[in-house]
Amino acid sequence: MKKRFADAAAALDGLLFDGMTICAGGFGLCGIPERLIDAIRDSGVKDLTLVSNNAGIDNEGLGKLLRTRQVKKMVSSYVGENKEFERQYLAGELEVEFCPQGTLAERCRAGGAGIPGFYTKTGVGTLVAEGKETKQFDGEEYILERGIFADLSIVKGYKADEAGNLVFRKTARNFNQPMATAAKICVAEVEEIVATGSLDPDCIHLPSIYVKRMIVGAPYDKRIEFRTVRERESA
Repeated sequence: MKKRFADAAAALDGLLFDGMTICAGGFGLCGIPERLIDAIRDSGVKDLTLVSNNAGIDNEGLGKLLRTRQVKKMVSSYVGENKEFERQYLAGELEVEFCPQGTLAERCRAGGAGIPGFYTKTGVGTLVAEGKETKQFDGEEYILERGIFADLSIVKGYKADEAGNLVFRKTARNFNQPMATAAKICVAEVEEIVATGSLDPDCIHLPSIYVKRMIVGAPYDKRIEFRTVRERESA
């Protein structure tokens, strides 16, 4: 099966529809599928539910889709760097489901493993637990969290071989790996595609069976969320 496509628009052709749920990998601005996000924006698809650790920043990452008002709901953990997200949420224009970071990662991992739900102590006694089923285990209260399984996952890898085996780089592995499994179809963009057999089998983070389509997205510009500097010391 052909997995390599010429560009992001071609890789997403026939997969997008209004009202769909998309799992998007990345951690902050690290390891985000930039080319695929741009193609989703350009497609004009709307009423999206996005599952992502964060919502990008203004005009970067998923922030581009918020700016064009293509997002109906966000399921996220950390969203503090996006002013447009804040504005839409406070104005009642955007539905938001906040989820603790570890719980979000496990919800995606569980969904990808065919596990419809699991119990966790995280969030007990807080707003996170409102409306959720609870259960006692060994005298402790736990809340039921649902696994997540989306229509599409978009992820960014460091390297892939022609078969679709992926390697992630450092922090980019955090959410890309579990989200890649948590959807009917996974489309990946990578910095480089090498010949099958070039990657050390013991170093592959995502087996090719999960990756249906992929593109080379390089070159990328490195963007920084917060630039922190100190005063230059006088001579």
